Amino acid sequence: MAVIGHPDPGPIRGDPDKAPFSAADGGLQEVLVTVALEHMILSPSGWRGIFVKGGDEECADETLSPAHTIILAAGAKVFADYIKALPPKDSAPGPVLIVGMDTRPTGRAIADLLIRVFLAEGCGVRFAGITAAPEIMAYARSCDAQGKAAGFVYISASHNPIGHNGLKFGLTDGGVLPAPEATILIEHFRSFMASADRTSQAKALVLRANPEMVAQVYAASPGIKAEAYAAYLHFTQEVVNGHAKTPACSGSGAVLEAVARGLRQFPLGIAADLNGSARTLSIDRDFLTSLGIAYYGFNDKPGVIAHRIVPEGEALEPCRQFLEALHQKEPSVQVAYVPDCDGDRGNLVIWDAGVQCVRCLDAQEVFALACVAELAHLVWTGELSYDPQGQALQNVGVVVNDPTSLRIDQIAQAFKVALFRVEVGEANVVGRARKLREQGYTVRILGEGSAGGNITHPSAVRDPINTVMGIIKLLAIRKQGDKPGFFKLWRDRSPQAGLYREDFSLSDIIASLPRFVTTGSYTQEALLQVKTQDHAALKTRYQGVFLREWERRRQSLESRYGISGWEAACYNGIEEKRGLTRFGEARRGGLKITFTNQKAQPIAWIWMRGSGTEPVFRVMADAEGPDPSMERDLIRWQRRMVIEADEAAD
Repeated sequence: MAVIGHPDPGPIRGDPDKAPFSAADGGLQEVLVTVALEHMILSPSGWRGIFVKGGDEECADETLSPAHTIILAAGAKVFADYIKALPPKDSAPGPVLIVGMDTRPTGRAIADLLIRVFLAEGCGVRFAGITAAPEIMAYARSCDAQGKAAGFVYISASHNPIGHNGLKFGLTDGGVLPAPEATILIEHFRSFMASADRTSQAKALVLRANPEMVAQVYAASPGIKAEAYAAYLHFTQEVVNGHAKTPACSGSGAVLEAVARGLRQFPLGIAADLNGSARTLSIDRDFLTSLGIAYYGFNDKPGVIAHRIVPEGEALEPCRQFLEALHQKEPSVQVAYVPDCDGDRGNLVIWDAGVQCVRCLDAQEVFALACVAELAHLVWTGELSYDPQGQALQNVGVVVNDPTSLRIDQIAQAFKVALFRVEVGEANVVGRARKLREQGYTVRILGEGSAGGNITHPSAVRDPINTVMGIIKLLAIRKQGDKPGFFKLWRDRSPQAGLYREDFSLSDIIASLPRFVTTGSYTQEALLQVKTQDHAALKTRYQGVFLREWERRRQSLESRYGISGWEAACYNGIEEKRGLTRFGEARRGGLKITFTNQKAQPIAWIWMRGSGTEPVFRVMADAEGPDPSMERDLIRWQRRMVIEADEAAD
């Protein structure tokens, strides 16, 4: 069954009559499994490792290493046990699990392994094949409403190199497992892997699967993919529109209708470098063209990954060149996006009329644009309104990760909404937003400014379509009668209110953002390798280095940059602790020092944290103003201090 709008990718299956290994193989050497485990990264955002045989992270081979077949089978068993322990939602003989994957070469082998273990554990399986991360999560939501599934496993290593792969676990609420539940699952997995018979148990599970049932799962897969596609298309319309039904915005489709009207007056084209990702078989073309947008995609063959997966820096250059040539022929094409392999983030390339060239936006700019768009959305729909003194009448919040730029603080202040920060990790921002909604807050926009992309409620995962739609809403929804458009709503609340003009362009929108320079998360300046395994100890030593350095540099920092004070904060999970006096309390979470001016206003920060999904230690800096000098100085200073604290352990 072909998916509407896309060529049929053909059957996605393993050989149902042949398991990944046979009983005659004998037990694998336990030391190989142990070594593979030591190099696995287990976090609420996903379990990741270099699963390809041979261990080369840049290898595009399809073959799994023998040790990782054991690890994956064990992970599948633990998740099946976790799901079976939940209260059943219906009278079905066993829970049903959805399995999907991105386009990495090892994905098919991993999917086959999971399917066999789930079947052996008495679970039903709905295999969606190649599906974007937001798509499988939207499908899980729709299955929940119909009682068709109890959870999902998504096979991906997100933005990591092609030889990596991993697992994301979730229920049917539209997101990955919350951090507390993900921690429980990790503990169960470690317990299983500590058992003496882990290898024999894992192999027995895979070999026990009924070949006929495996074949039935693969035979049903095209229909499941079509269901997932339709569910995602419907859900995306819901996300873009929002749920508002107020006098200011009547009707459930008011926002999309306003977009379509605006695009008829101001035509817009969108380009996409899909880089062989899971989005090559997703809704992008169908959804965008349904609004009247001209869509131009390239690198759109599934699995043909043309360049580095992470959509940052040099990976955006092919898209920049494509948009540059396209804009010369079709001036209405002003925006392009590049997703990562699982298609849950998309950074932007734009035609900037202000400088008359095509340029790549950094991740922090992209998130700032999304925040402006979605907060303006709330004002436009009437979900956010103000009293005569300009104070918000509703409790509205924005949730971001700790290294998100201070420019978001200024945007939130302009809209008179609260800003909440959490530790890096999608599960953390989603978890904090859910708790805030339970407390009566409206939280429409959340995400990780340092990583690019945004999460727009009711979605619980980043989605490049929602990022692009934020830009489209700012451009397309303009003045209608007495009702101002999205960009005018932002201008009226920003410090640049008097600079609005009706014939604005995308470059005017970008120029209206607060000006900050932030270290890119994937630049060389942001990446360190530290020897210290105990990050609490590292941060304790760092405190001594920083206090000494602050006394040495405070006068020059004030004279050069206006920095006159500082405050330390730590971020662990969804909790933020400000006024930190013992830096070691940050443990493995984020540690940030925010610098203030003489008016006690934050104007810059430096930050550190060991990655939970990559074998790196990150440092970043953020500084107000268009001049990069302060950010360059701060990040070099931060690197020196962290290196000194690390070397002090010797």
